[in-house]
Amino acid sequence: MSRPRIVFFGTPSFAVASLEAAHRIGDVVAVVCQPDKASGRGMQLAAPAVKVRALELGLDVHQPTKLRTEEFASWLRSLDAEVAIVVAYGRILPKAVLEAPRLGCVNVHASLLPRWRGAAPIQWAVHSGDKETGIALMKLDEGLDTGPVFAVCTTPIGDDETSGQLFERLAPMGAELLERELPRYIAGLANLVSQDDSLATHARMLEKRDGVVAWALDAHTVKHRVLGVSPWPGATTTARGKVVKIHAVRTYEASHGAAPGTVIRADKGILLVAAGQGAVELVTVQLEGKKPMKATDWVLGRGVAEGDVLGL
Repeated sequence: MSRPRIVFFGTPSFAVASLEAAHRIGDVVAVVCQPDKASGRGMQLAAPAVKVRALELGLDVHQPTKLRTEEFASWLRSLDAEVAIVVAYGRILPKAVLEAPRLGCVNVHASLLPRWRGAAPIQWAVHSGDKETGIALMKLDEGLDTGPVFAVCTTPIGDDETSGQLFERLAPMGAELLERELPRYIAGLANLVSQDDSLATHARMLEKRDGVVAWALDAHTVKHRVLGVSPWPGATTTARGKVVKIHAVRTYEASHGAAPGTVIRADKGILLVAAGQGAVELVTVQLEGKKPMKATDWVLGRGVAEGDVLGL
């Protein structure tokens, strides 16, 4: 039996494992990723992770700036591919692109659809305190992650798991599900199930403002939001007029009469901040221009004290 011809659309490191799975499943006749971007202090051009791995595998890489052109659609049709695999590519594909492969486009999406359609499903699952998430394989249509689903795998979200840590776990899970189920899809054996739109939630891209801690929320919500914005944009608050990054926290069921954001205990053993309900222990913090440190070292250095109000 001949190996299927596959086009792969993907850009960041999350997609690399799925690219490798596609390479094992069939002949990847082209890899499409976003253009190189300037990054770092020197703002030098850096290739996306998928491009780097594709070149290592000897695959043909394309980085178009526009997808909605007849030239691109015609090129894609000329590849005579059975299917395109799309993993965190970063753009919505137009109809002409979706229809170019004989069996359309299959998306590896990092959520339990229809929950968390959109660009940042992993971050919002953690940010919102979801107990579980997973990977869904779907056939793409013209909507935003609205196509029919044909395979799902689930995993619990750890109590202290950051979105960055969940990224690392879900990437190989997606590749494994793809390698197992894509051959069934190509063979016409997959059961395509329409999504229930009434259950849909939207996972927009995170912004820097999403990292600002809202102390008026209950302690558990604060914790999940800190975990959800790690590593980017990172959780922040202010103390004595300066921005402080918060890297790790714990929750307490403590009762108090303090205003949210008030430091209710600060000594060599603990730094405890009042939330709208309960309290949050700051475990690891980072001051402007400094390296991360234990929150208790911040206390001992007289950078914060009982009675201070964070987030003013």
